[in-house]
Amino acid sequence: MSKRHLYLLALAIIVAASAAIYYKWKVLEFPLQPNAQVQVWTLQAHVEYQPRKGANTVTLQLPETTPGFTLIDERFVARNYTHLGETSDGGREVQWAIRRAVGEQDLYYRATVVRADEGATVELDFEPELAPQPEFEEPYATAANTLLDQVRERSSNTVTYARELLRRLNEADPSEEVALLRELHGADDIARSNFVVQLLAVRNIPARVVHGLRLSPAGGGIDPGVEARMQSWLLVHDGLAWTMLDPRTTSEGRPADLFLWNVTGKPLLTIDGDPPSTLAFTVKANLADAMATAERRLEVRDANLVRYSLLSLPLQAQETYRILLMVPIGAFIMLLLRNLVGVKTYGTFMPVLIALAFRETALVAGISLFVVVVGFGLLVRFYLERLRLLLVPRLTAILILVVLLMAAVSVLSNRLGLEVGLSVALFPMVIMAMTIERMSVAWDERGAGTAIREGIGTLVVAAVAYVVMSWQPLEHLVFVYPELLLVLFALALVLGRYSGYRLNELLRFRALARDPDPIVPPPPKPEPETKA
Repeated sequence: MSKRHLYLLALAIIVAASAAIYYKWKVLEFPLQPNAQVQVWTLQAHVEYQPRKGANTVTLQLPETTPGFTLIDERFVARNYTHLGETSDGGREVQWAIRRAVGEQDLYYRATVVRADEGATVELDFEPELAPQPEFEEPYATAANTLLDQVRERSSNTVTYARELLRRLNEADPSEEVALLRELHGADDIARSNFVVQLLAVRNIPARVVHGLRLSPAGGGIDPGVEARMQSWLLVHDGLAWTMLDPRTTSEGRPADLFLWNVTGKPLLTIDGDPPSTLAFTVKANLADAMATAERRLEVRDANLVRYSLLSLPLQAQETYRILLMVPIGAFIMLLLRNLVGVKTYGTFMPVLIALAFRETALVAGISLFVVVVGFGLLVRFYLERLRLLLVPRLTAILILVVLLMAAVSVLSNRLGLEVGLSVALFPMVIMAMTIERMSVAWDERGAGTAIREGIGTLVVAAVAYVVMSWQPLEHLVFVYPELLLVLFALALVLGRYSGYRLNELLRFRALARDPDPIVPPPPKPEPETKA
């Protein structure tokens, strides 16, 4: 296989992995930091009413179509009530029912919302329907027709027609027609918006009223204990799409902080018998864990995005994979230090396994325990060499002594009040025994210097791998974005064809690089032949 093919394969893997990482970061909004937080809002609706004798039914409209936001959690608090949900026409409603109630009743609905990611943003796609045309009596009918004719002369399309109508109805110094029509709707925003929908129906313009809360300080409700004010907004259909208008300022477009609560056009609260009641809203901003919020947002959007990922595993399995996914990181560090730097170690993955053991004992204590156990094991190994034992019995004997030594260190540490020594039992005992065996063989075959250098190299690589593998931001990044391992895979393919000098070789032969090349004199020119 040519190098060009290998490089193209590695580049394709890196591009695919980078695209997946970018999608999860930008679209799914997975956090890059382990302790990142995002802003969420807790919205609460409080219904208070005086029940009538007998059965009572309370109906509250709930949010369903929420452009720009995602509903990630909701709670119903209504003691001794049964609640039934129903979805219709882009909205939901809950019905609280009770057979008998005495005294003032308090019902609560609480929702937690977060900003929606780009791929999950919903749009308003209701069917355009005309509202029932009003039947005005005189002189209101004449005033309405006159106003609508005047608005038509000052507009160019459906949206500008609705905006001009709102502006005329909001004038501080109204005309005679507007002053007369104001008697029909009063000063309430919701009543005025419904009245505008009826007037637009006279001109065959589909429109509807929606209700929402502003989630910014201007909307009143960010501070704890401050009630938020439910506001009405006007939707006008121009034949192609819906356009949102602010009935108070006639501005066009949906504000970024507007959370649509009710888009059905139905009353927010309905109680059988219309007893005295109040409906209050409270909005509170909080900070929540970004990872948990992103996971919950995905569950609401598409459960399969979470079901077929590491996030669907039990918590114990997730913690296990947080460690296992760091093993390739340690192996890649081993690759760099051996193939590029030239550090010699015992085995290829033994330093990585020792680095995993350091996670239980910390670095300094782990190196100390490693030196003590291996040093004692070497002494026993040299003694067993005189007994002329076979390989398997010798390894078994070394393993037994290593376990006994670990137990002795743990007991001694416990008596001295040192908690570090208690973690020595978690060391991979087989790896320790194999290290002792390989180090003793190297001692016999290549001398004490080579064995000690490879032992020091193993500790250096294990220490570097431990520092990198125990870095919490990197551990979080690899667990949330396991596609990073594909990038390491591609780099390993590229480095697998490297056969140049290593760093330690450049240091060893630096003297040759400093010495100038010897000057070789040119060969003597042949003497010209002379004729006899």
